[in-house]
Amino acid sequence: MIYNENIPTRMELNNFLEIFGGVYEHSEWIAEEVYKTGLKDKHNSVEGLFSMMKNVVDNSSKEQKLNLLCAHPDLAGKLAINKNLTIESMSEQNSADLTNCHEDEFLKFQKLNYDYRNKFNFPFILAVRGYNRANILEIFSERINNSVEAEFAEEIRQVHRIALLRLKDIK
Repeated sequence: MIYNENIPTRMELNNFLEIFGGVYEHSEWIAEEVYKTGLKDKHNSVEGLFSMMKNVVDNSSKEQKLNLLCAHPDLAGKLAINKNLTIESMSEQNSADLTNCHEDEFLKFQKLNYDYRNKFNFPFILAVRGYNRANILEIFSERINNSVEAEFAEEIRQVHRIALLRLKDIK
């Protein structure tokens, strides 16, 4: 068992959603589906719970996946500047120092966010922990050249990576 206090199999639905509902950005439905499917002892570990959550996402409809992607904020976007991000997103963007962009970096992020959304119809998503602003801008500039299909698949991989990191943060 990985979780010391928050043991999934011992929780009522409301408590489970309070603790794990934000693992996937603004997509509590994933945690709710996991809970309703039935938790077993193997889901009391980060890996076990993540596997079940990932399975729910991977088996969801394309529309549900698109909604999941669209629930994510732009990197270094207006929500971040106005401090209107979820606690998890704010922490992640702070870890990459995205809230301290120089004006030229901020303008690059704004242009890339705009161009990316126009091309793909969803926001650019990257699990930013461990990256700095320059790394992120470089990755952003490369990924904007991907096909819609390749980028959609990459976005889902990034969303799963973010979810796993968030699960590891829960004690």
